[in-house]
Amino acid sequence: MPYVNIRIAGSLSREQKKEIAREITDTLERVARKPRSYTYIAFDELPHESWAIGGNLLGEED
Repeated sequence: MPYVNIRIAGSLSREQKKEIAREITDTLERVARKPRSYTYIAFDELPHESWAIGGNLLGEED
C-alpha cells in the first residue's frame, strides 16, 4: 500500500490538493501497478517560519 507524505511550506487550495493527489495516484497506478484504492496521501502544510534553508528561516532576509 503506497503512502505518500507531502510537506509544503505555506498552504495549498483544495483544488491544488485534488490535482496533486490525482496525479500521484495515476502515476502509482500506471508505473507501480498499485490499485487506486491502495494509495494514501497526506498533506502537511507548515508555516514558513517552520522551515529553514541555509540557516535562515523562509521569508527572512540576510
